[in-house]
Amino acid sequence: MDAGAPEAGRQRRVAEGAIGRRREAAAAGHAGDAAGARSYLHDSDPMVRSSALRALERAGDLAGREVEAALADPAPAVRLTGLELAAGRDDVSAAAAADRLADDDRRVVEAAAWTCGEKISAGHTGGGESETAAVVDALGTVARSHDDPLCRESAIAALGAISHPAGLPAILAGLDDKPEVRRRAVIALAPFDGPEVDAALLRATTDRDRQVRTAATELRSL
Repeated sequence: MDAGAPEAGRQRRVAEGAIGRRREAAAAGHAGDAAGARSYLHDSDPMVRSSALRALERAGDLAGREVEAALADPAPAVRLTGLELAAGRDDVSAAAAADRLADDDRRVVEAAAWTCGEKISAGHTGGGESETAAVVDALGTVARSHDDPLCRESAIAALGAISHPAGLPAILAGLDDKPEVRRRAVIALAPFDGPEVDAALLRATTDRDRQVRTAATELRSL
């Protein structure tokens, strides 16, 4: 008999149990049963915890403190859910989302950049100009130095959405990055103007990447 069979069976039962709890959490949200959904917030399975967060949002009873707790969850999947839910909320600060720009999971960093851009561009910040400046600084660090190009690209996109003057240097630096980052940097320049921007777009019209050249040419024609 295979010695690993009992353990495999146990793992299967655990997985099946988690699927059932996810369904129960989701059903509670659809039924407006906030107490039932909340009972799964501290489940041992991260996907159940994520389902509980979405269920509470659906039931209209998700608190900002619960979203902020999700941003610090040990499981990346829950942190990702928290960032998604934080984007349109006034009771979760942009600074809380920006804390995840230093996350050790690149998917979380990418999502955090998107959330920061969404929150600040829509006015869901909570901390005013000082918070915005701090978030822009953190995004600039990701845009310039993160080792994953998708994270750099996402940070540059967020800086373009926020359109804060302090974010311009990091966007301009992105024009010397990989092609996909350069394309994003050109698009992110759209809200900015001035001689430095004009010169950067002119240079981008001769970029070796066709899509970069096309985007720069279109922006210069506006």
